[in-house]
Amino acid sequence: MMKEFLIVGAGGAIGSMLRYAGNVLYNNRSFPVTTLLINIIGSFIIGLAIGYSLKNQSSVNWKLFLATGICGGFTTFSAFSFENLVLLQNGKIFTCLLYILSSVVLGITAAWLGYKIIN
Repeated sequence: MMKEFLIVGAGGAIGSMLRYAGNVLYNNRSFPVTTLLINIIGSFIIGLAIGYSLKNQSSVNWKLFLATGICGGFTTFSAFSFENLVLLQNGKIFTCLLYILSSVVLGITAAWLGYKIIN
């Protein structure tokens, strides 16, 4: 049990640092493209990880490391929620709706694509 916590924690640390690096390297104030890209990339990676895990039952540690750890630390629903709140507070309703729709559609598509590449 402790081994699994450490595996998830190591992945989470890596994912969080990667997310922070993305925000440092590119921060667009008019449209939250960084969070959108991070969440799409994370969705793709989780699709790959789950697809691989389902094909290879012995890959439980990789699933914990990649899906729960790295993707859990990398992707961010809380930032997505806050960015939408700010867009709404600034009266940017169309941008908010575009962000929500593109995040959901592209995120699910990326997860499906990652899964299909493996299976």
